[in-house]
Amino acid sequence: MTVVDPDTQPPWVTEIEDDADDMPVSTRLSIADTLTLGNATCGFMAVYFTTTGVLVPHLMGQTDGGMARHSAATAVMLMLLASVFDLFDGLVARKLRSSAMGAELDNLSDLISFGLAPAYFVVVWGMVADDGHQHVSAVAAIVVVLAVVLRLARFSCTTMKDGIFQGMPSPMGALTIVSATLLRLPFLPTLAIIVGVAWLMVSRVEYPKPRGRLAIATLCWIFISMGCLAAWAADSPGAQVLLQAGAALQVVMAAVIPLFATFRRVNTIRGNRRDARAARAAERLPLG
Repeated sequence: MTVVDPDTQPPWVTEIEDDADDMPVSTRLSIADTLTLGNATCGFMAVYFTTTGVLVPHLMGQTDGGMARHSAATAVMLMLLASVFDLFDGLVARKLRSSAMGAELDNLSDLISFGLAPAYFVVVWGMVADDGHQHVSAVAAIVVVLAVVLRLARFSCTTMKDGIFQGMPSPMGALTIVSATLLRLPFLPTLAIIVGVAWLMVSRVEYPKPRGRLAIATLCWIFISMGCLAAWAADSPGAQVLLQAGAALQVVMAAVIPLFATFRRVNTIRGNRRDARAARAAERLPLG
């Protein structure tokens, strides 16, 4: 056993130990940060399964539809799991200690899981679909990535009222984009949905944050979607119809929520105007 005299240690060893002792606690990974890293890992693995199970077999001329279906379902389930991590890291950060890196880690992980992964899925869809157009789908994928980048940047530098997102949240946008491709609609309608979702992510339409009952409903919907995908991957009877029904419902919800928010905002403005007119009329009434 070798014993090192502390007085004879090189100066660089002492400097490293001093730096470790002086490291602020807030820059060390917290439990919420670990969940956020799980989000990023799921996003990367979604790209991996999309490449190895869908794109590579297509380029090699392999026509095993079962493997492609299983890999596509796995990639989408990983994006869904990333949204679960994204949901819980915020809840855990509010309950427990959060590091100073939390917000940055969250944005970077969201960019991977809800920007890069769905955009890459769109590119591969444009290459393997019977009526797909590779270059057009690549442009659509760029639009998706830029929309997520702009949305995350705006989220970091603006302050919204509590409980409200401005623009479609990136997890919802990613899952809606993937759902549009799984519907197997003609190329142009699918492309229109993808571009429309990208626009909603950078719009000023207000979306409620998933808290309380809404968070529970969101979590239940995610697990139901995972079940549909697992049944589709196993080629269970009726799984294709069930998957398309779930994907259609996801797209419909993405379209209805902004309409509901717009109607609510219009009604609020009308109510404020009525109150203002009533107040002005009350001021004109003669006293006594």
